[in-house]
Amino acid sequence: MRITSGLKYAAILVFIFSLCGKITAQEEVLSIIPIPSQYEVKEGEFQFDEKTTFYVDTSNTEVYKIAEGLQEKLREVSGMMIPIQPLSDFNERTLYAVAFQLDSLSDLGNEGYTLEVNTKQITLNAKQPAGLFYGVQSLIQLLPPEIVKKEIIRAFDWVVPAVSITDVPKYAWRGLHLDTGRHVSSIAFIKEYLDNMAMHKLNTFHWHLTEDQGWRLEIKKYPLLTEVGAFRDSTLVGHYGTGKYDGKRYGGFYTQEEAKEIVAYAKNLYITVVPEIEMPGHSTAAVAAYPELGVTGKTVRPSTTWGVFPDILNVENSTFSFMEDVLTEVIDIFPSEFIHIGGDEAPKDQWEQSPRVQSQIDSLGLKDAHELQSYFITRVEQFLNSKGRQIIGWDEILEGGLAPNAAVMSWRGEEGGIAAAKSGHHVVMSPGSHLYFDHAQGDLQQEPLNIGGYLPLDKVYSYKPTPEVLTAEEGNYIMGAQANLWTEYLPTDASREYMVFPRISALSEVVWSGEEHKDWESFKKRLPEQLIRYEYQGINYAKTIYNIEINAKCDKKHKNFSVSLHKQWDGVIYFTVDGSNPTAKSKLYSIPLKLKPGTTVKTGLFKEGKLQGVITSETLETPKS
Repeated sequence: MRITSGLKYAAILVFIFSLCGKITAQEEVLSIIPIPSQYEVKEGEFQFDEKTTFYVDTSNTEVYKIAEGLQEKLREVSGMMIPIQPLSDFNERTLYAVAFQLDSLSDLGNEGYTLEVNTKQITLNAKQPAGLFYGVQSLIQLLPPEIVKKEIIRAFDWVVPAVSITDVPKYAWRGLHLDTGRHVSSIAFIKEYLDNMAMHKLNTFHWHLTEDQGWRLEIKKYPLLTEVGAFRDSTLVGHYGTGKYDGKRYGGFYTQEEAKEIVAYAKNLYITVVPEIEMPGHSTAAVAAYPELGVTGKTVRPSTTWGVFPDILNVENSTFSFMEDVLTEVIDIFPSEFIHIGGDEAPKDQWEQSPRVQSQIDSLGLKDAHELQSYFITRVEQFLNSKGRQIIGWDEILEGGLAPNAAVMSWRGEEGGIAAAKSGHHVVMSPGSHLYFDHAQGDLQQEPLNIGGYLPLDKVYSYKPTPEVLTAEEGNYIMGAQANLWTEYLPTDASREYMVFPRISALSEVVWSGEEHKDWESFKKRLPEQLIRYEYQGINYAKTIYNIEINAKCDKKHKNFSVSLHKQWDGVIYFTVDGSNPTAKSKLYSIPLKLKPGTTVKTGLFKEGKLQGVITSETLETPKS
């Protein structure tokens, strides 16, 4: 097979996946992330040039937009303006053709597709437009990575290898979350976030809109939610507990028109926007705006630090009327089936200390404050159900009894999700152990300020959304999985981007490819080209994946250390022990080192003489007895 100068998909021997198992043959791997369910590399390639024509059912607006999107992307980088002709002009003998075809009898589901490429034509087939859209995402990744640039590249071969792909997603809910309560993201950043979700075939954007530190969505009936609740007086500097604040007023919110703009933008990318309106806890900003919503009646201000706060909504009928008014405006903006109502980290102290609330618990025949929260959630659910919507909440909504139709987002491990699935409730798995993207990706000493924890790329990749303890029938209640990006320590676009990439690539294979088709060794071989795409897009991705792991064992008897250096990625390890930074001319690591206490080891991964990522260092100190 000829490999052109612009095409880097090529000669790596890895396992090809099939729908019935992981291994069928050893072939050339296609650099597609997430990996398709089934594919076969064939001889030859298709060239996009001035003779190419797109064939589309011009009466289908959705499909036409999909073709136009690819047309524009090719125009941006090549200057070619590929014409679009009616699908009726296309047949199997048509040359230089790219055909977009819908088949209502297809068994590929609403998001699956087939992609056939030979030297004469490309055919994309799907049951629904969403499938064609995802097929185009794969086609873009088959093109040279320069395709993602937004500048004309002259004298370049825009070619695609001949392949046969059949691809169907494993899970229906393939989610990524963004917290805008702690720090506000611009409309432009959110659109880029959605673009990158689509590139990875993710389809659910969980938009966290209210918090103790800020209420971020305009509610026209209650303007103080944004006039007061959207702004805090100061912001914590550094980690929790520093006691230092910047003294600067901070805030902002999204108008309803801006929110609708995001919903419309996401729809064109086949992404559903699920809004989150927190209740009954994480409500300090709401209580600051309307103190009568609180239990104590005291005036509060939106929080200036992070954590869990005591202000909880009361259970007066007026409060439920308020929430129904808010949710009425929310559902007018967001057409999603699910509305996220939070339900997490709701301290019950104010409820337990309030004679009024305790009297309400007694009059309702409830046992305790946990059952009161269940009552609160159930009333909200009844309202949303009456509007044709469903609630989803964090796994704390299980406490005191789960509302009849509620779905659960399991974040405190998998236990909540397992319990919900066993009781016949739908579940999205989102455990902090594997899917909290605010946790560090590498050495904490080298990472930007973050909340802590350690979640490297391979641990994200290892996640299995369907727990093995569930029966096949119970497993059907697992809708999928979602990664969460909390922004307490992520004040800028660049910092948020850094925490998401490249872990989003691992997430995509967890939720699209599924356990049957993903393979870590294959992923490691495909990721470098994905990183090239990130670089062309200007994405600030974390290079800590290339860090060398330094394992030092102290031998007190001989008063020295045995130091081994480990890498996960292709390349060679160079190191120094004299305090200087290693280069490709430094000592090459091959066997464990014997070093004296006090020595500083500095090391890095190099490929073709170039440092990958950053220098890792450690000073060897004898443990205190």
